[in-house]
Amino acid sequence: MLLRHIPFLKAVFLHSITAFGGPQAHIGMMMKTFVYKRPYVTEEELMEYNAFCQLLPGASSTQTLTLIGYKRGGVPLAVLTLLIWIFPASILMGALSFLLHYIDQRQMGTDIFKFIPSMAAGFLAFAAFSTFPLAIKNPITWIIMFISVGTTYFLFGQPWVIPTLIIAGGVITNVSRKRIPQLEQKPRKIRWWNFWLFGIIFIAAGIVSEMARKDGWPNRKPINLFENTYRMGSLVFGGGQVLMPMMYEQWSVRPEAIKERNPDAVQIDEKDIYTAMGIVRAVPGPVFSIASFAGGMALKDMGTEMQIIGCLIGMIAIFLPSALLVLFFFPIWNNLKKYAAVYRSLEGINAVVVGIMIASTFYIMKDISFSEFKPLSSSISVLAMFGTFLLLNFTRIAAPIIVLGCLALGYFF
Repeated sequence: MLLRHIPFLKAVFLHSITAFGGPQAHIGMMMKTFVYKRPYVTEEELMEYNAFCQLLPGASSTQTLTLIGYKRGGVPLAVLTLLIWIFPASILMGALSFLLHYIDQRQMGTDIFKFIPSMAAGFLAFAAFSTFPLAIKNPITWIIMFISVGTTYFLFGQPWVIPTLIIAGGVITNVSRKRIPQLEQKPRKIRWWNFWLFGIIFIAAGIVSEMARKDGWPNRKPINLFENTYRMGSLVFGGGQVLMPMMYEQWSVRPEAIKERNPDAVQIDEKDIYTAMGIVRAVPGPVFSIASFAGGMALKDMGTEMQIIGCLIGMIAIFLPSALLVLFFFPIWNNLKKYAAVYRSLEGINAVVVGIMIASTFYIMKDISFSEFKPLSSSISVLAMFGTFLLLNFTRIAAPIIVLGCLALGYFF
């Protein structure tokens, strides 16, 4: 049965090694790869999946891609899609935990990535442009979009901003009941095992980790590492930009504060965390892959084999909650869609998502060096951004080709 999905899995792999720019930019690439190039899902379905995943904690772009696999072939294909998506970035970030101290930070050659932010802005602009006519259809959605743009731009990175806007957008479009009438659909059976598994792992990891700390279990770091990472993957809203400060606080700041009470707590040097925060933005794939690096660094003093295990623990523990939550809640979401209130909420949520995309585009543009005293570099940055948007919008050139072109620009210029 899975053989017929090989073209889809190949598309997922190409997406995983070329998807730069974070979750908002990933939506633009998904639109190009999974909607326009091959119609694995419709525009409306992708927008719905993305809006739904914004309501959940965890890695939103990972959850959206997992749902595309789920729609195509159920749970087995969803799991394969998830693994193919997370492996390349996780392997690269895990390898970094071994190579970090052998690399001269001043000669890492990261200039090859210097036009990637411009490209990401182009992808974001394309995503906003493509989804705009689907989401912005009446005065209230225009108002929601403008408020979302301003709020997201000026409060970018605050963990409460996106969930608050999503909830507010869904509530506001439910004020009027005239546009979308009540629909009747047959309720679907809810499968509870995913949610129970998520909860059991969460509680069991916390209990075992605390027992290991209190009783002084030898070599308890892997247990503590799994609990810390799984907890962050279960509770983080707002994507990688929120996860990274949480990791910094958990593994660099807190261990110093509790050194007397828990001298064997998982600890990572703050300089190593800072370096990983920079490099992960230049790595294609999910930003949550930074957990593979953190896991390797946390256990590096226990030997090479344990460092590899640490990378695996980081990868599994950070992505497992996202997968369990999305596969549990999506059937419930489908069950709830028989109520018109949910459709009205989607109208507001989609308007918020478009606003977030537009604000993210402007925010990335703010950090691009258009005004430095480097006319050639600034001109190429502008070319990379507008060229990416135009190529995506008016040609059938695949996203990986655009990424390779921007990398080549960074190498030569």
